[in-house]
Amino acid sequence: MATKTGITTITVLILLNTVFFTLVTANNPNNPQGKCPIDALKLRVCANLLNNLLGIKIGSPQKEPCCSLIRGLADVDAAACVCTALKAKVLGLKLNVPLSLSLLLNECGCKVPKDFTCP
Repeated sequence: MATKTGITTITVLILLNTVFFTLVTANNPNNPQGKCPIDALKLRVCANLLNNLLGIKIGSPQKEPCCSLIRGLADVDAAACVCTALKAKVLGLKLNVPLSLSLLLNECGCKVPKDFTCP
């Protein structure tokens, strides 16, 4: 038979274990961050598409080469990839990052996650 002290000890250990695992696995829902699983340099093909979306006509928009790179990624990962490319100036353009991010992702069927900020 378990003693009162033994039951109390087990209860405290289970409670501490639950708190510990909750803290370890919790993520910050107010600032979702993704990881880019592709080489951001490949997103150079998005430059013409983005130029056309911004009203700067430089040839054909070339939507498919750009969108095929981020299609199938979770929205947060697609956003992280585009942010990486924009911030590294891979596209060769000086842009408003939040606006460009939103335009490009929307054109490719993705959405900027709520409260997402570029890493």
